[in-house]
Amino acid sequence: MEIDAEFWVIIALIVFIGVMLYIRVPRLLATALDNRIRKIEAELNEAARLRAEAQSLLDSYANKRAEAEAEAQGIVAAAREEADRLAEEAAVALESLIGRRSRAVEEKIAQAEQQAIAEVRGRSADVAIEAARVILSRQMTEKGDELVTQAIQDVAAKLH
Repeated sequence: MEIDAEFWVIIALIVFIGVMLYIRVPRLLATALDNRIRKIEAELNEAARLRAEAQSLLDSYANKRAEAEAEAQGIVAAAREEADRLAEEAAVALESLIGRRSRAVEEKIAQAEQQAIAEVRGRSADVAIEAARVILSRQMTEKGDELVTQAIQDVAAKLH
């Protein structure tokens, strides 16, 4: 019987498997694999927790951004209302100022008109007096004696 190489390979394999079982290599491999599985599970759990935390932060920042946008819109709306109110107040104040200035100008014009009328009347009176003086002086030179005689007769008639 000749023992060939295949036989020795089988024997070596059986011995190798026996030694491995004797020193508990499968159990060590199983323990190492279990430890590796636990470590991977812990990392997956940590990743899930971090993902949830990140999602929570993202939601929180999205809410804060929405609140900030709403607040900004409120501020803009309030500013527009304030600007509109100030524009209306300015328009009313300007209209009031224009009205007061118009009345003041109209009063000055009325005063100037009255003053001009008074000056014209004064000048008219002066011209009338001068004209009367000129006319009377002409009449006095022409009919002065007759007028004095007539005036004396009128006075005498009225006294009696």
